[in-house]
Amino acid sequence: MKGTVGELGEFGLIRELTSRLTTTPAVRLGPGDDAAVVAAPDRRVVASTDILLEGRHFRRDWSTAYDVGRKAAAQNLADIAAMGAVPTALLLGLVVPADLPVTWAAELMDGLRDECQVAGAAVVGGDVVGGDTITVAITALGDLRNHEPVTRAGARPGDVVAVTGWLGWSAAGYAVLSRGFRSPRAFVEAHRRPEPPYHAGPAAAGLGATAMTDVSDGLVADLGHIAESSKVRIDLRSGLIDIPSQMSDIGQAVGVDPLQWVLTGGEDHAIVATFPPDVKLPARWKVIGEVLNPSALPQVTVDGAPWTSKGGWDHFGSIEDTQPRA
Repeated sequence: MKGTVGELGEFGLIRELTSRLTTTPAVRLGPGDDAAVVAAPDRRVVASTDILLEGRHFRRDWSTAYDVGRKAAAQNLADIAAMGAVPTALLLGLVVPADLPVTWAAELMDGLRDECQVAGAAVVGGDVVGGDTITVAITALGDLRNHEPVTRAGARPGDVVAVTGWLGWSAAGYAVLSRGFRSPRAFVEAHRRPEPPYHAGPAAAGLGATAMTDVSDGLVADLGHIAESSKVRIDLRSGLIDIPSQMSDIGQAVGVDPLQWVLTGGEDHAIVATFPPDVKLPARWKVIGEVLNPSALPQVTVDGAPWTSKGGWDHFGSIEDTQPRA
């Protein structure tokens, strides 16, 4: 795989990338034709799409191509799981400059393939285009397996709010990287390569989750979508949220309250859901709050008060109002 993608050419690059892929029983026809064919036993297909742009969503000096592939797949497959669906397939749209080494594109595909295998899905096709900036566009598909989707609109007063997965780890890792360090490694790796709890989404649907989302933009921001859609108030209890001692150490070193990372950091792709209060939750779920009647506008509060600190991700917000991604 010596040389650049320009030297290899479009069709040579496609052959190289698709030769690295694996498949699953859900894939009836994989790459190589005008379109792929993926089984949809439920007769409904859950679909989500996202775009990663070099310099805004990842940096090549911080993350390997393999890391970018894992991250790109994870953040899309997590959306499928957060609907209560099982991920089945992923499509890639890739824009690369002609002088990009072929090895970078190949390692990106390896990352996509391996993350799909974790979730039980497969890369089934896509497109490659030449351009000035590396852009990774992903479309993920999933199957509801005869269950109803769990949306953001079903939370009811009296429900409990519970989360599974990591919170604040990616933001803490970003803080470490932005200051020129590479450790603690666990937090840096959490930023480079999130690990969503894919199976927890369909499992939560089976437990009777009333609303659900993955934490991509920050816990307060993403629960705010549930509060708005469900017309409720969600109150989080900071004392119920676990903050690892090592995260506290990082916060002390950089002068940041780690609760800020937990509440607004995003990009860990934990899954947060609301459940009826009588549901017996498995140990992996941690209750962190409750759903209440809205006192005025639907909102998320922390310990009974509005969360006023800046943070969370908004693609069109000012730099001061967003947690940069890289």
